[in-house]
Amino acid sequence: MDYHPYTAAIRTAQFHDLSDAHCEPVAMTSAYVFKSAADAARKFSGAASGHVYSRFSNPTVQAFERRIAAMERAEAAVAFASGMAAIVAMAQAWITLGRNIVCSRDVFGTTLTAFRHHFGKLGVEVRVVDLTDLAQWHAAIDDRTAFAFMETPSNPLQHVGDIEAVARLAHARGALLAVDNSLLTPYQQRPLDLGADVVIHSAGKYMDGHGRVVAGVAVGAERLMADLRGVLRVTGAALGAMDAWLLLKSLETLHLRMAATSANALQLARWLKASPKAVDVIYTGLATHPQHALAVSQQSGYGGVVGFRVPGGRLGAWSVVDSLRLISIATSIGDTRSMITHPASTTHGKLSAAERGQAGIGEDLLRLSVGLENVSDLMEDLDLAMAGLPDHEPAAGPLHDALALG
Repeated sequence: MDYHPYTAAIRTAQFHDLSDAHCEPVAMTSAYVFKSAADAARKFSGAASGHVYSRFSNPTVQAFERRIAAMERAEAAVAFASGMAAIVAMAQAWITLGRNIVCSRDVFGTTLTAFRHHFGKLGVEVRVVDLTDLAQWHAAIDDRTAFAFMETPSNPLQHVGDIEAVARLAHARGALLAVDNSLLTPYQQRPLDLGADVVIHSAGKYMDGHGRVVAGVAVGAERLMADLRGVLRVTGAALGAMDAWLLLKSLETLHLRMAATSANALQLARWLKASPKAVDVIYTGLATHPQHALAVSQQSGYGGVVGFRVPGGRLGAWSVVDSLRLISIATSIGDTRSMITHPASTTHGKLSAAERGQAGIGEDLLRLSVGLENVSDLMEDLDLAMAGLPDHEPAAGPLHDALALG
């Protein structure tokens, strides 16, 4: 047909066949074209597979979901606009009146806020336990528990939860176990292999690895992921196609980045351990870490987050932060660029002093997200920043701590 120029500008030269493109395409679309009214009806009803609206599904997002599921050795995955959206969807899917959630104390602070406040005001009981104390898990999980939730290693204190043992406790009482695996990714830990039912990732951290994306993903059996898709379809907390594409590209280098950041983190942790300026160093890759053996048994690496304490409380910690010239002052983790934060006044600042004390978040604590810079430059930056601190005699112990696992 001979269209008017206005119509031609909209309707001509469209193309959909990208089967010969080596790189995955970005499906930047909200709607999808159906072959007929009957085709639309079949797809909307679920009688036929296919995309109907990008709030429900998108080809680029679906590719990301399938790749994560393969990496976690899972049946399926569901992507969300953030890690918190994935966690909240889980509670919306599985919490009913009279049921409870059992959660470890040292999870991401907003996780507990969501469980305690937004679900607590609806009558949901939230039982908080020590991540490392199996007796507390055993006492808290009962036949009314919908799911248990843990983050291991925890952030920023690097406590390690026994995934296999807690999974057994949960399953014995008919509950699910969900594990936040954001710090290690599937490259360094696969909780499903240890008995967990669901794995949650804040995918904008190490999965993206470049500080560009906010995203989340849940991974597990198809029957469980179907529940989460139902929540996603209603709430609309969908991941955008461009963010999914960026994540797809980042996943191709995840193994290289995780190996490099872990190697840098181990070197820095050893260096800090020997420094007279650091009161304590917290990293599961150090043989002196109290749960190093458990970490070795269920992890294949130690990640890029290092915690350390300095003399002088908040003033001492802030003086280090303010004196850095290379390391960024930022509250995220997982970037190519190293970042530092003072948890007591940032990520955990909304907790009471008593809650921070109970969680081990002292005023002297700093969290370092180690990036991919040359490690000697990071050491020099920290050395200069800590120069004004009083000396602290480092604890005796081996400086040849365990090498990062492969």
